[in-house]
Amino acid sequence: MATKQTSAQKRHKQSEVRRIHNKAVKSECKTYARQFVEACQAKDEAAAKAKLVELQSALDSARSKGVCTRNAVSRKKSRMMSLYNVTFASK
Repeated sequence: MATKQTSAQKRHKQSEVRRIHNKAVKSECKTYARQFVEACQAKDEAAAKAKLVELQSALDSARSKGVCTRNAVSRKKSRMMSLYNVTFASK
């Protein structure tokens, strides 16, 4: 007969699963942010706009899943919008 795991062991296993999932979600957000910044540096407005939309969606998704806090998401979105506006405003 198998031995029963303790509640501490179960919580540790659950926290490991959550940590790995949260790490993947954060990594996805960072990837979109990097791609957006690269598009801005290349002065490619169409690509930057598309990446900005993807980034905002990913950040909102991370917020709704509880991976990122509301203020952190708002700050990142604000900074990325500011970068977009500064880069492509002078036309």
